[in-house]
Amino acid sequence: MADWYSNLEFLSKVYWLVAIIGSLIFTVVMIMAFTGGDADGIEDLDTDMDASAGFQFISFKNLVGFFTIFGWSGIACIDAGLSTPITIIISIICGLLMMVIMAALFYFISKLADSGTLNYKNAIDAVGEVYLTIGADRSRMGKVSVSVQGTMRELDALTDSLTELKSGTIIKVVDVTSNGILIVDQTRKPIEASNAQHEQLESGDNHLLNN
Repeated sequence: MADWYSNLEFLSKVYWLVAIIGSLIFTVVMIMAFTGGDADGIEDLDTDMDASAGFQFISFKNLVGFFTIFGWSGIACIDAGLSTPITIIISIICGLLMMVIMAALFYFISKLADSGTLNYKNAIDAVGEVYLTIGADRSRMGKVSVSVQGTMRELDALTDSLTELKSGTIIKVVDVTSNGILIVDQTRKPIEASNAQHEQLESGDNHLLNN
């Protein structure tokens, strides 16, 4: 295997390396995406790239798809005897087409997940967390993770705050637009009573009843 790789030309080595590494990562990403695996690290990378909410063209998953198809299409072009410039142009175009396909796929999957009986008005007063950074004063749409109708969902959101709400910020839904976009504001996590406080409250209620 090593001898075969060392005998390849430089461009072929690059394409084979990109294709193999991209395919391995692509397989893992797709398995995690469609089986509900723990993809927090991948989603964090998507967030760091500050991709726009909704139709996300530039994201970690899409870039993996780009390099995977870029590599394999380049190898196919080299095997077909095409020149280096044509090979590079075709492989880039194929990679970009793969990015468009993946962006559309995940976009429609997210829309299907959010559709159905979901009533966005039920999200008002819900406390959640920013998933994709939200621009200040409604300058850029982001996403938030909130529990609506008993299910944790990732929904489009805007804010009237004069400072942007970065990923991980705790928010509260204050309104919903007519087309289902949440209007959120920064808040704090709700304080839950501890077990000891619950016991004290219960003992106090029992004491009042006994009296």
